[in-house]
Amino acid sequence: MYKEIPSRWDFFYLYKYDVMSTVSYYTAAGLKKLKEELDQLKNIERPKASQAIAEARDKGDLSENAEYDAAKEAQGLLEMKIAKMEELYANARLIDESQLDTSKALVLSHVKIKNQTNGMELSYQLVAESEADLKKNKISVTSPIGKGLLGKSVGEIAEIQVPNGILKFEVLEISRD
Repeated sequence: MYKEIPSRWDFFYLYKYDVMSTVSYYTAAGLKKLKEELDQLKNIERPKASQAIAEARDKGDLSENAEYDAAKEAQGLLEMKIAKMEELYANARLIDESQLDTSKALVLSHVKIKNQTNGMELSYQLVAESEADLKKNKISVTSPIGKGLLGKSVGEIAEIQVPNGILKFEVLEISRD
């Protein structure tokens, strides 16, 4: 009659086995950042969560202690985040830039493109999904524009399917910095 609500550990189990062995590619800087974030969570945030639980436990009856329940919930979410990041780090691969073809738009390429519709010129760096930051003109190779540019050479037209229709970009320049 009633549907059982899964616990946070059920979600953790489902999530963990859903993302297992998904390889992600990183630059040296991106991999270093991931490692630093993981170390921050394990060495600073985890002890803080344990301390919050201990302080809440010292306040008395655990059956009516909302602060204790909140601290335990926060610890569970933190542990899930740590597990996710450990999985990402375990499946991370460092991109060897020396092995990449410089005549084509690939991961780590700086690509200058021209919108065929309005003549606007744009410059992007194609990066792994985890390092994408549009404010820094870094787009993911898994984004529609990133996918459309992959493998293109200077002078080629990339036809990219986006929600508003098809965009056409001419590749003007490809470089690696």
